[in-house]
Amino acid sequence: MRENQPRARVLEHRRVYQGRVLSLDVDEVSEPGELRGTREVVRQSGSVAALPVLSDGRIVLVRQYRYAVDEDVWELPAGRRDPDETPEQGARRELEEEVGLRAGALEPLVVFWTTPGFCDEVMHLFRATALEPVPARPEPDERIEPATLTLEQAMAMVRAGEIREGKTLVALLMEASRRATAS
Repeated sequence: MRENQPRARVLEHRRVYQGRVLSLDVDEVSEPGELRGTREVVRQSGSVAALPVLSDGRIVLVRQYRYAVDEDVWELPAGRRDPDETPEQGARRELEEEVGLRAGALEPLVVFWTTPGFCDEVMHLFRATALEPVPARPEPDERIEPATLTLEQAMAMVRAGEIREGKTLVALLMEASRRATAS
């Protein structure tokens, strides 16, 4: 595995958009092997997500409309990580805001890039257990519909193409593997 140091050289950098959620850079670069090219990169502060697992083994997912794909999407409670919070704090906040659950235990599962071909977003994924109900606090522009499902129901939804969102697929596959290994 290579060291965490840049291997590309930026020849020219332009920030073409700076928004509340992300920015967009267009860079002329020289990459390893003397490959030169133009790279459009979405810069994002990182995100967090948690798979809530109830004491009886059922899980909680949310369905909400996502404008980018113009569909209702089944996914984990998730969101952007605020600049002043750790990934764990962000995951706890999102659980409370979106589904009204406070995690007594939060286990880190995996940290991954969501779409490294054009975006630097880093996703911190957790498994939340020992859950207690608290008042949900969705953002004013969110319409979130929580649902409690068995893992088998969720996996059937994956096979039927009803769950197609990446972080949710990763979490469900990890949970299925965990349970298969435990039995």
